[in-house]
Amino acid sequence: MSTEHSNPRPAGRTLNRSARVAISLALVLAGAVALWLIYSTEPVAERETQVRQSAMLVEVTQPETGHFRPVIETLGTVTPARSITLTTRVDGEVIALEDALDPGSFVQQGQALAKIDDADYRNILAQREAEVLQAEAEVEIEKGRRLKAELDFQSLGKEVPEDRRSLILREPQRRSAEAMVQAARAAVEQARLDLERTAIKAPFDAQVLAREVDIGSQVSVGQPLARLAGVGTYWIETTIPLDKLRWLGFSQQGDEGSQATVRHRSAWPDGQSRSGSLYRLIGEVEGETRLARALIAVDDPLALEDGAEGLPRLMIGTYVECHIEGREIPNGLRLPRELIRKGDTVWLMREGLLAVQPVDVAFQDAEYAYIDSGLRPDDQVITTSLATVKEGVPLRLEPGE
Repeated sequence: MSTEHSNPRPAGRTLNRSARVAISLALVLAGAVALWLIYSTEPVAERETQVRQSAMLVEVTQPETGHFRPVIETLGTVTPARSITLTTRVDGEVIALEDALDPGSFVQQGQALAKIDDADYRNILAQREAEVLQAEAEVEIEKGRRLKAELDFQSLGKEVPEDRRSLILREPQRRSAEAMVQAARAAVEQARLDLERTAIKAPFDAQVLAREVDIGSQVSVGQPLARLAGVGTYWIETTIPLDKLRWLGFSQQGDEGSQATVRHRSAWPDGQSRSGSLYRLIGEVEGETRLARALIAVDDPLALEDGAEGLPRLMIGTYVECHIEGREIPNGLRLPRELIRKGDTVWLMREGLLAVQPVDVAFQDAEYAYIDSGLRPDDQVITTSLATVKEGVPLRLEPGE
């Protein structure tokens, strides 16, 4: 019978296992210490209290006060107040043309411009004058016949009715002879007029725009010779909104209409302009825009008079700007028109709060709105564009404003 004996474990293996456990515990302990150190030294985020400024920052202005004249801006076309096509009143050949009839030249009233051959008209005048002499001689002859008839009638010593008496005394023949004299004299006057009309003269002070004939041209009655435009006054035909007419005055009974300033920015130097006045209101509206048509008169448009040197000249057919002064608004209030908000309101700052104030706008021109009511001279009108518009919203100004 055999006996089994168990073998004991080596001492080295037991020692190694214990060492590993000890090392693991040491590592865990070291990790825990490290975590504690990290958390104990981490910076703490502190909450800072901020006060939010809810009042909106704005800028303000106050309305202007005083006596104002609103200005209506329009566009218009320059036209001559007097313009004609010069024609001939007699037939014939053009035998002379003055240099003054060249296009662009200036002519004075009564100045000779052209000459039509007058030889035939001189002959006709001589014939008509001879006819007058013949008719006057016929009257003298008839007077002698009447005298003889009267003597013969008296020698008869008879009474006859009045109507027969006039026949016996050749009263109808006398009236006929005198009528022939008057007709002959009228023919002389007509021949003299025709002779005078062979000289073509300027009917008024004008500028020649075009010439239609030359020397040697055969012309007939009514044929155009030239186009003339008077230089005394030009008109600017413009259009005005109907609701603006009540602010304007037109020329009547010697009084000038509303004053107007005319500018042509593309052609005249900066700052140059011409003065005119509102002349007439044309009695119809413009076809497409339905605006009222009006005329502005500008005297001496070509700056020809003494003292007009340096003024710009108007040219027929050009498109110009017109700034027409309206009637005066006494003791009025005005604001830049962009400060009038939707629904004819303004934004006011009252006691630090936003107030939406309705106003009555009497008139608006290109720059300003003229307030009739709803606004005080000391009101603070907000000029800043606001994203939120609500009654009572808090407002604030820049420091020192």
